[in-house]
Amino acid sequence: MWHMGDGWGWWMLFGTVMMFGLVAAIAWAVTARDHRPLERGEQQGLRAESTAREILERRYANGELTHDEFEEMRRRLSS
Repeated sequence: MWHMGDGWGWWMLFGTVMMFGLVAAIAWAVTARDHRPLERGEQQGLRAESTAREILERRYANGELTHDEFEEMRRRLSS
């Protein structure tokens, strides 16, 4: 009599498709975050912070330390 519901089938279908799209987008975002490329420290199984030995080697490589200073500090770290 009042033609209630004419055309509602398409709107309901649209809502269903949008809901599935939203769920798919959320699922994609979660899996993309979990499968991101690992950072340098994570790939090697090391912590992200530099160790004293790595800092010492970096300073020696940059020329901040002489060979004798490097060897003395390396010996101190080893003991």
